[in-house]
Amino acid sequence: MEILLFLFLGQPLWMWLIFMLVVAALLAFDLGVLHKDDHEIGVAESLKLSAMYITLGLSFAGFIYWQMGTTATAQYLTAFVVEKTLAMDNIFVIALIFAFFAVPRQYQHRVLFWGILGVILLRGIMIALGATIVEQYHWVLYIFAGFLIVTGIKMLFMADKEHKIEDNGLLRFLKRRMNVTDDLHGHDFFVKKQDPVTGKLKRFVTPLFLALIMIEVADLVFAVDSVPAVFTITTDPYLVYTSNIFAILGLRALYFALDAILHRFAYLKYALSVLLVFIGSKIFVADALGWEKFPPEWSLGITFLILAAGVGYSLWKTGQLKVTSA
Repeated sequence: MEILLFLFLGQPLWMWLIFMLVVAALLAFDLGVLHKDDHEIGVAESLKLSAMYITLGLSFAGFIYWQMGTTATAQYLTAFVVEKTLAMDNIFVIALIFAFFAVPRQYQHRVLFWGILGVILLRGIMIALGATIVEQYHWVLYIFAGFLIVTGIKMLFMADKEHKIEDNGLLRFLKRRMNVTDDLHGHDFFVKKQDPVTGKLKRFVTPLFLALIMIEVADLVFAVDSVPAVFTITTDPYLVYTSNIFAILGLRALYFALDAILHRFAYLKYALSVLLVFIGSKIFVADALGWEKFPPEWSLGITFLILAAGVGYSLWKTGQLKVTSA
């Protein structure tokens, strides 16, 4: 039993095991019960799944409060909200990827589910490395903060730019290096087909597998922004990782509802840009005012205000455009 009390990345091993067991149970329930068969996920089902994941993510804050106290709880909730909203931009890209590969809605959940497994592993590696670096070299947080400010400003000026999947260098590389079928083959990622040149059976990957790879890479790119953002909120790897995973689980469940109304959040990217600048500037503001750290309660409140303004303006502006066009 003593091994359960062993500190792993700052927290007892049993706390990590509880979290991983919860995530494993959720994934098993999702794939084995809710989505045992391929089907198109409607808005109502998507909202129910998302509500379940959000409830679990917020309920986990109770466990954090019980074990780690008020400050850690506020940090977890702020990190949870920040990660969920920053990942919104990822949803825009996921929608583009599915549209580019013409993935039917009944197969999209399969891609997102297996994508989650990659996210759990990749985020874990990134956060563990980040935590080790920050513990050894605390000044790295200032680099993270500066990077977020620059990224936020860059996003602000590029928010209206459209992503073009066909211009992606990785996609062109994969198509050159892999045998790719022209069409989908149901929900299969791999199929065996006769090679048109040699006549022998060869393993081919389907466009569904390419969509999975592109979504994983997109998440990795967005993690370069979101992981440093959370580290400027808290340097506790447990809070960083749990908030990341719960936020992403819920957001991917919400994808199927948001996909139909993404156009109504067209101006949210500007709010996300401002949010990145705010998160990056906190450490400099705290130093300038002589604070040990920026108050987590203030951080949570300001984060909500920025996002509420972005959502409200988006809904108002797109509503105005709709009325004008009518």
